[in-house]
Amino acid sequence: MRKALVVYLMSEPETPELARAAVEGGADVVELGFPFSDPLADGPVIRRAAERALARGMRTRACLEVLARTRELVPDTPLVPMTYSSIFEAYGWERLAEDARAAGATSLIVADLPAGERPELRRVQLVAPTSTDERIRLAGELTDGWLYLVTLAGTTGARGEVSPALPGLVERARRLTSAPLYAGFGISTPDHAHAVAGLADGIVVGSRALQAAEEGPSALRAYVASLREALDEA
Repeated sequence: MRKALVVYLMSEPETPELARAAVEGGADVVELGFPFSDPLADGPVIRRAAERALARGMRTRACLEVLARTRELVPDTPLVPMTYSSIFEAYGWERLAEDARAAGATSLIVADLPAGERPELRRVQLVAPTSTDERIRLAGELTDGWLYLVTLAGTTGARGEVSPALPGLVERARRLTSAPLYAGFGISTPDHAHAVAGLADGIVVGSRALQAAEEGPSALRAYVASLREALDEA
């Protein structure tokens, strides 16, 4: 079965073209960051990208416009905005969910909203190695499409090795839920992709994808293609 490749990009004016390049390289899902001034889960690369986007005026309405333009360029690719609860609070929970769907969102990720809170908001749920079995089971029941496995306790960012906590987390999640499992945080190289593909159903790549995106669509396309090849060989 084809392993899923999720590529994270920050919402900026250039993002629709970058998303198209990622899809051309083999991305199955594009996660679109809506920048937040205090992104607790994000490491330095994504933080800098968020700061840059905010400095360029990328507020929620502008991010929704980027989402709509991205949907036009990649009409068949799942698009998943990722942000924080404060953005929803400021904009309005129901209003933002509705406007995101209208702009082309397939689902949502709210990084700091625990499973069980606001169950009416259909979204991809996140679990971590520190999550209890009860929390993993609940997240699996409520998740929208796939379950996001945060592979380590810490922030996003490229790392030298795949987290040693991942096998245990996958084993527990397999036992507690039937949802597809996509692993993220710290996955940045084809070797990482190949290793994780032996455990999970897909991978999420953020920080390294943003670094490639800074070099333009061609560089991002080539980077994503290298991950796609590694996943397909697993």
